[in-house]
Amino acid sequence: MMPPPRLDPPSLRVPANRPGGASAEAIDDAINRGEFQLVYQPKLDVRTKRVASIEALMRWNHPRDGMRMPDSFIGDTEESGAIGRLSLWAFDRAVEDQRFLRERDGVDVIPYVNLSAQLLNHPATVIALCRIAAQPGVRLGIEITERSVIDDPEHAFANIDRLREAGYAIAIDDYGVGLSSLTYLKQIAADELKIDKSFVTALDTSHRDPLIVRSTIDLAHALGMVVTAEGVESPAAYALLSVMGCDMVQGYLISRPLPLGEVAAFITGFDESTIAYPRNASVLRDASFWKRA
Repeated sequence: MMPPPRLDPPSLRVPANRPGGASAEAIDDAINRGEFQLVYQPKLDVRTKRVASIEALMRWNHPRDGMRMPDSFIGDTEESGAIGRLSLWAFDRAVEDQRFLRERDGVDVIPYVNLSAQLLNHPATVIALCRIAAQPGVRLGIEITERSVIDDPEHAFANIDRLREAGYAIAIDDYGVGLSSLTYLKQIAADELKIDKSFVTALDTSHRDPLIVRSTIDLAHALGMVVTAEGVESPAAYALLSVMGCDMVQGYLISRPLPLGEVAAFITGFDESTIAYPRNASVLRDASFWKRA
């Protein structure tokens, strides 16, 4: 297993917003001790019933605190300026894991890695990401949020174009929870739009959420993007998304995030019949309505 490239550490440190948090030195130490790991949540293609890609999610097996989820350390890591080093570790790890799945299991799937909003306009990080994408056989995606482009849209759009030209697939993450500006959306050269789970979890009970989801799917398709719905947890939501024309779904109904050792078996053994379709007549009637809409 190849260690992550040792690029110039100072160039990868984003200016800290405030002192404290997880320092760059602490992150380096944790990476070198192998405390970080990636788990992967499958994204299911609604039409082919196959896993189309996987989202890489970070975990920190902290020696004192145990397994820590991203919400418990990413904020501090961004504020201390250590996010650049940690993010590049994640991309390097995803490359190694992709090769592992391809060479050991014959599974060729694209991992998508989240990019901090701080890093899209950080020159050293963008250069390093382009170098990662230039390696033979690498096929990766980057998930960015709308917040990434708000502070400096001109440079953000240029860097997105640069990353896309380097070979990354670009996904807009958490769509609907930020400004959701159509001005930004029409300028981002993205391949995929991910509808935030807050609009999906109550899809079969809310009156407004289906309208928002259906209109977002149509808008994204008109702009040439595929659509992924996050947070799919019920068969009813899955059924409605299917008839609305959603391209991919992600959530606990399909699979929890999986350690690398379980990814290949899930992908090759997935059976859609394990998803029980709803038998509630009102849900099925609504599904027919959305298919005609």
